Amino acid sequence: MVVHSASRVVDGPAVGELLRQWRTSRRRSQLDLAIDAGISSRHVSFIETGRSQPTAAMILRIAESLDVPLRERNQLLLAGGYAPAYGERDLEAPALATVRDALRRVLTAHMPFPALILDRHFDVVEANAAVASIVEGCSLELLTPPINVIRLGLHPDGLAPRITDLGPWREHLLSQLTRRAHRTGDRRLTELLDEVRGYPRPDTAVESPAGVAVELRLRHSLGDLTFLSMAASVQTALDVTVDELTLELFHPADDATRTLMASL
Repeated sequence: MVVHSASRVVDGPAVGELLRQWRTSRRRSQLDLAIDAGISSRHVSFIETGRSQPTAAMILRIAESLDVPLRERNQLLLAGGYAPAYGERDLEAPALATVRDALRRVLTAHMPFPALILDRHFDVVEANAAVASIVEGCSLELLTPPINVIRLGLHPDGLAPRITDLGPWREHLLSQLTRRAHRTGDRRLTELLDEVRGYPRPDTAVESPAGVAVELRLRHSLGDLTFLSMAASVQTALDVTVDELTLELFHPADDATRTLMASL
């Protein structure tokens, strides 16, 4: 798609059609959306059919109501003939110094336990040194950047053979991937989902895991490891890059894991 500043995109769907697609994917009625966005359902209908050309502010208001990610909000604005509202800077850009430094401080402070910064496709942006100790033995191809943690975790040449409770962990990863693919409409995520669903499945049926959360149980050459994962993101992001970053932290779920990781 060729875009020239605020000129109307002529080789793609109109903004009204795109908004209709987003509304449909969110399973929202025109009336429900209208109430949430503070406009009339007639106005929503006119925008979707092209009878009314929305302002940039209206596009953003509807996109907010539909929980459209920042990257896709920019695409909606371009389709409507407006300039993007959200920048997309490199993580090393001076403007992102505060976010970058905060993320890296967490990576360092979380040692000796694994922590990663991931992008929207679950590719590793950065990781602390502890991550290397738990991916030992994985295929070099899977460890060649860009490293995708979904693929690494479920591929038969990755961590999958060493995950002792693979069924629940597989369901957890597939659920995360499915939700993000649905929220973003990103084709690359959909393709990744199709790929990993085709990987060999665990021999045993998935049972409802006990405890308070799904844990990552991993065989290591020095002993078994059990982790509880937590994810965090910048909830107030106004930059596409920042909006798409996720901080994934793995905490020891037992004393044996805590001791073993401290010794590596």
